[in-house]
Amino acid sequence: MLRATGLVKSYRSRSGAPIRVLAGVDLTVKGGDLVVVTGPSGSGKSTLLNVLGLLEDDDGGEIWFEDARVSSLGRAAKSRVRGRYVGFLFQSFLLLPSLSALENVLLAARYVGRSGAPARRRAMELLEEVGVADRVDHFPAQLSGGEQQRVAFCRAVLNDPPLLLADEPTGNLDDANGAVILGALRGRARAGAAVVVVSHRPEAATGASALYRLRGGVLETS
Repeated sequence: MLRATGLVKSYRSRSGAPIRVLAGVDLTVKGGDLVVVTGPSGSGKSTLLNVLGLLEDDDGGEIWFEDARVSSLGRAAKSRVRGRYVGFLFQSFLLLPSLSALENVLLAARYVGRSGAPARRRAMELLEEVGVADRVDHFPAQLSGGEQQRVAFCRAVLNDPPLLLADEPTGNLDDANGAVILGALRGRARAGAAVVVVSHRPEAATGASALYRLRGGVLETS
């Protein structure tokens, strides 16, 4: 499903000196895989996910989705690929405060031109699956952190993306809510999605197909 070879990414410091964050990352993730990447804060884990998910451009290397090289596409084409192939789950939830829980989930359908009853039914099924179906009309400010992340998970998977990228998805949650989210991510992998999680929590590695540590800009088998 996802194949990355030789990924390189650098930023400029305030002095203008280059800071290399990714230094030749190779990674292959197939449908049904749950890959967990660990590493200290600042090691580049979030940058890796952003590059893999085409949110940021790489400075070198290649990214393939299925049989198509996508890293060389233009911005508009990358946006279309993200909508078709990729679901994102972020630590900070990123729910729109003016929309209800259900409306936030349905944003994913609108992004790819889907609407109407089928999308709404699927959204309700997912919200029921993660235990927040009774909160569909609540706004994010009326939800706990765990409830917000469950809503964000439903938004990420509404379009059944074959690739799911989760950036510290339990970082702002207590143990109980973190376990719910990790269980939901494992469920997506069992359903055939390729799932990549970056996390500092040891329990995130439970049931993982592969465990890596990002060190010095390179992925090492952990």
